Amino acid sequence: MPLRLIFMGTPDFAVPTLVEIVGAGHEVVAVYTREPKPAGRGMELQDTPVAREAKRFGLPVLTPKTLRTQEAQAQFRAFDADAAVVVAYGLILPAAILEAVPLGCFNLHASLLPRWRGAAPINRAVMAGDAESGVTVMKMDEGLDTGGMAMMERMPIDADMTAGALHDRLASIGSDLMHRALGALERGTLQVVPQPDAGVTYAEKLNKGETRIDWSKPAQEVHNHIRGLSPFPGAWFELPGEKAPVRVKVLRSTRVSGSGAPGTLLDDNLTIACGDGAIRILELQRAGKQPMKADEFLRGNKLAPGAVLR
Repeated sequence: MPLRLIFMGTPDFAVPTLVEIVGAGHEVVAVYTREPKPAGRGMELQDTPVAREAKRFGLPVLTPKTLRTQEAQAQFRAFDADAAVVVAYGLILPAAILEAVPLGCFNLHASLLPRWRGAAPINRAVMAGDAESGVTVMKMDEGLDTGGMAMMERMPIDADMTAGALHDRLASIGSDLMHRALGALERGTLQVVPQPDAGVTYAEKLNKGETRIDWSKPAQEVHNHIRGLSPFPGAWFELPGEKAPVRVKVLRSTRVSGSGAPGTLLDDNLTIACGDGAIRILELQRAGKQPMKADEFLRGNKLAPGAVLR
């Protein structure tokens, strides 16, 4: 028998899993997501990506500000679901919600737990230079990503892979993993094991104070920093401007040979010296402009070898 499910998610990362669950024939009785936010030039209220997809399927959408009230918990229980699927929802689930579905709440987390529990696992894995990442289906408890693990899927992180590329790949892998986990749950064969105590790390939320590029660091760290923050919020440096410095985001880079004073432009191909070694910028974006390749950027910005990026 197909499961009767509540889906809880918000960003693009969660959409493939919702699509997979609906396509598998499970009965999604409600979709919980965050409230619409103003966006765009007109600052009109915009539904979350999950809300838009749920409405396309004709599913009921709920956007409570909190799940801690008795009213919200009663409403959740009233759906009489077997289980809940949670993917980057954005609200804490209190015990009353976790206990409201008989089979439990299952979270798709974008890391190989217990490594990178927390808010920004994809970015932190890339910024740390991890050689692999993956997704874990976890049965939720009241802790921060501490619940028992049901299934896991691994994948390599290529040397130049950005957080954005890893995000998209994990969203696809994760949707299939959750599909398989729900199939096992439906058959009564899903096994949940505790997370190991060793290897716990926390993926702290990104903050603006860590986005500026520090050219004095080794080239590998600079490269990891750039790709771990690409495409958003973006690692950046400044160029001299007519009235004020111009901020430039670096979206893609690669490690190359070279040396010089940190931040120095070494050639006509946007090779930049770091504290140890060098990187080459492949794609970048001036404030208020569209992303562009390095050669296109250089045609509009005259930079000679020896220039110093701040």
